[in-house]
Parts: sequence; C-alpha cells; structure tokens
Amino acid sequence: MSALQVELVAADRMVWQGEASFVRARSTEGELGILPGHSPLLGSLVEGEVTLETSGGRQTVTIDSGFLSVDHDRVTIVAAQVDASGLTQG
Repeated sequence: MSALQVELVAADRMVWQGEASFVRARSTEGELGILPGHSPLLGSLVEGEVTLETSGGRQTVTIDSGFLSVDHDRVTIVAAQVDASGLTQG
C-alpha cells in the first residue's frame, strides 16, 4: 500500500513533513479521513486535532483554523498556529 506525503505548515515555519498511512482532521463540514488514493480535495479546517498515522505510531497536533489540500497522495495542511509539542519528526 502506498503512503501519503504529508506537509504540516504553520504561518512561520514547516512543522512536520513525512509519510503517513492516514490523516484525520476536522473541517467545517465534519471529520475528514484521508487514505492513499483519496480523490482531490480542498477543505477549510476548524480548530482542533489533526491525527497522523505514521510508521512511528499515532501522532496528534492541535491547530487553529486553516485548510487542507489533497492531490495525488500529497496532503498539505496549513494553519496559522500549530501546537506540535508531542510530535516526532517523520
């Protein structure tokens, strides 16, 4: 199974970049779950947790509002503020 290439970006820095098998975030329309092969998507995110399933296990960060883009197994999450205190580098 292929992996997702994920970039988590705050307004002032790249927070995390790596591979994940699953990404979950909360959008204005509800919970989003992204797996490899997901159709292209652009969504507005609300404040809350973003979960990444990586080879190192489940990792969670907290964001304020932002957006998520999915295209060809690339997931980009952009938020003004990201609390990544428990995140390990991928």
